[in-house]
Amino acid sequence: MALEPLEPVELDQVQAMIDKCEKGTFNGDRDRAILMALLDTGARASELLALDLDDVDQVNGAVLIRQGKGRKPRSVFSGQKTRKAVRSYLRHRHDNNAALLITDVWDRLTYWGLQMVIARIAKKAGVKTPSLHSFRRAFALNMLQAGADIYSIQKLMCHADLQVIRCYLKQTDGDLSAVHAKLSPVDLM
Repeated sequence: MALEPLEPVELDQVQAMIDKCEKGTFNGDRDRAILMALLDTGARASELLALDLDDVDQVNGAVLIRQGKGRKPRSVFSGQKTRKAVRSYLRHRHDNNAALLITDVWDRLTYWGLQMVIARIAKKAGVKTPSLHSFRRAFALNMLQAGADIYSIQKLMCHADLQVIRCYLKQTDGDLSAVHAKLSPVDLM
């Protein structure tokens, strides 16, 4: 039985949501960091929520997922913009909570709380509320479109089977046409 390809969140929707996060405030800076981290790391929402401050290397962008699906540890990575957003959020932190993502009353952010954050920002931005998992789908597809090989994507997402990756890498005819235009064997002769 073939698995159906999954829909990713659209990058313009994510950008619209990021634009609605109020800079210089705890919630705004935290929410911007969340949106960027969900898209940039490919981590599952539950993995992101389980991160502690010590799991994130602000210098090189490595993020240690201690217990991913199947209790497998792995490293994912964040780019410079995401690291900058996380640093902006962390400047608001004056607490002793080990969790990376917390609420404005210093408790670890929960899955339900994260869903509420995403719904609130989507409403402000006037876009349909994306599922938390759609960020992971967008990560995979955008990495592929940017030139990452399927095996690296598989490892970053911690999937044992390439069949599962196929659901994340839904490509449109436009995507395929662009790849062909860029890499046509005859045109490259």
